[in-house]
Amino acid sequence: MTDTSPSSHRPVSGPTSGAVAAAGGTTGQAFGIDIGGTGIKGAVVDTASGQLVTERKRIPTPHPATPDAVAAVVAELVGDAGWTGRIGATFPAVIKHGVAQSAANVDQAWVGTDADAIFTKAVGGSSEVLVLNDADAAGIAEDRFGAAKGIDGVVLMLTFGTGIGSALLINGVLVPNTELGHLELDGHDAESRAAASVRDEHGMSYKKWAKRVNAYMQHVERLFTPDLFIVGGGVSKNADKWVPLLELNTPVKPAQLLNDAGIVGAAIAALENLGE
Repeated sequence: MTDTSPSSHRPVSGPTSGAVAAAGGTTGQAFGIDIGGTGIKGAVVDTASGQLVTERKRIPTPHPATPDAVAAVVAELVGDAGWTGRIGATFPAVIKHGVAQSAANVDQAWVGTDADAIFTKAVGGSSEVLVLNDADAAGIAEDRFGAAKGIDGVVLMLTFGTGIGSALLINGVLVPNTELGHLELDGHDAESRAAASVRDEHGMSYKKWAKRVNAYMQHVERLFTPDLFIVGGGVSKNADKWVPLLELNTPVKPAQLLNDAGIVGAAIAALENLGE
């Protein structure tokens, strides 16, 4: 297994932008929000460069993380920034046409909730909020500005955290809500065997945990024959301790945007209307 990636000549396109303007920004800018189980982060993003134009602000995720409570935090982030332009938000759930179909690390009341509508209402309705799955947003960001920049073919991003998230892109086009962390592995839900939280919970060495990750990724590899794997989540910061242990035919790269990936991907999705 090598960590080199296939060459490509696919251009990375995006709208041009200038400096941030008061209350709404300029062409090519959008406000990205990343909603997680412990924190909700937001910033203005220059979608032509993938850079945060404003300082990232983080507010702890309310508990319980009900729709109204999370929407209030979204409104606070947008209001504090004085933002009235395009807004994108990630969410730890399957999102179909703006509606949450599941709920992970947030209140179960989200299931069946129109996340687009509740966030749009919360920010005053001045700008429609586009919501998408958190792993999908990270995948968009990594494809545009990170580990998969300029790579043609099938790119699969897997995020290892409390569970296993996934993002599938084909020639830069997202196939939303793949949820590959729920594939069966050894008779179990894959993320219950190979998520980073499992390693932490059982005090597993990287070597022992990598065997489970390898079995899972070999299974994914057989199903999708990707041109590149990207591995994300907090554990990607220690990629040198476990990625070299993987025995795969597909190149593997650690994610590059780390904590900014969700914010950047959400902003891109909002500006380019990439929601499903």
